[in-house]
Amino acid sequence: MPCNLKGRHLLTLKDYSPAEIEHLLDLSSELKRLKRAGVYGENLKHKNVALIFEKPSTRTRCAFVVACAEEGAHPEYLGKNDIQMGKKESVKDTARVLGRMFDGIQFRGFQQSVVEELAQYAGVPVWNGLTDADHPTQALADLLTVQEKFGKLKGLRMAYLGDGRNNVANALLIGCAKMGVHFHLGAPENLFPNEKLVKEMETVGRDTGATFTFTSDPFKAVKGVDVIYTDVWVSMGEEELPGIKERVESLRPYQVNSKLMNATGKKETIFLHCLPAVHGNEVTDEVFESKASVVFDEAENRVHTIKAVMVATIP
Repeated sequence: MPCNLKGRHLLTLKDYSPAEIEHLLDLSSELKRLKRAGVYGENLKHKNVALIFEKPSTRTRCAFVVACAEEGAHPEYLGKNDIQMGKKESVKDTARVLGRMFDGIQFRGFQQSVVEELAQYAGVPVWNGLTDADHPTQALADLLTVQEKFGKLKGLRMAYLGDGRNNVANALLIGCAKMGVHFHLGAPENLFPNEKLVKEMETVGRDTGATFTFTSDPFKAVKGVDVIYTDVWVSMGEEELPGIKERVESLRPYQVNSKLMNATGKKETIFLHCLPAVHGNEVTDEVFESKASVVFDEAENRVHTIKAVMVATIP
C-alpha cells in the first residue's frame, strides 16, 4: 500500500519503516521504467531544489541534477565557497533563508548534526546526500540494485568488506536491518561498526528477520552470501589523518578478489561498490570488470532512487 511521505526528511533510513523503504524502492522502479520508455513526468514542475555540497561529488551531484531536470524542477548547486553557512551565517539561519526560497534541500558534507539542524529549521524536506556518519541515498540505490538482480531482498545475505565504521557501512547495516537482509561484515576488529548502532539494528532485526555476523576472517564473512560490497579504504577528508597508512595495510586481507568471490560458494553472487574505486586496493580489476560486477547499474540507480525520494517527499 502506498505511503504518504510528503514533507518528510531523509536524514537516515533509521527514520523509515520497512514499508516506507519498500514504497520508495517501488516508486524508484516505476520512475526508472517510465524513463526507459521515454516518458518523463512533471511531478516536480515549478519546484526549486538547493544542493549544498561541502564535499565534492560525482554520482550524488549528477543524480540530483538529472533527477530534478527529468521531473521539471530547477536544481541550484551551492558549493562550500558559494554560501556563508558555517562562516558568516549559522546553519540555523541558512536553513531558514533557503527554506523560504526552495522546496527541498540536499546536504552533502561532514557532520550529521549539520543536516539535522538544517532539517530542524528549514521548513521543507531535507535529504542527506552523505555525511561522515551515514549515506542513506546510496543505500537506497544499493537495495534497488540487489532487488533487481534477485527479485527480492528479505532473506538474502550481504557481506561488506573493509572499514566497517564508515558512512556506507553504517547505511548498509541500517538498510539491511530494515529490509530483512542478513548482514555480514569482514573487517579488523578495531574497524567494526559503532556498538550502539549495532544494538539498535539488532533490535530492528528481531522484527524483520535480519541477522548480523561480524568477523575478522574475510572468508568466513563471505561464505554463502549473495552480495559482496566494498568501499574505499580511506574516506573523503581522511587522507591526511594519522594512522591512515596503517589502516590501509590492515585492510589488505579484505581486498575483494576472485579468490574471495569464489569463497561464497555461489555462482550468482554479485559485486557492489559505491564508487569511486581505487583499483588494486579494495577490489581487483578482475572482479570489478567481471560479469558479477553490477557497479554501474548501482551508479545509475542513484538517479532513480533520488528522484523517488524527491517526488515522494516534496509537497
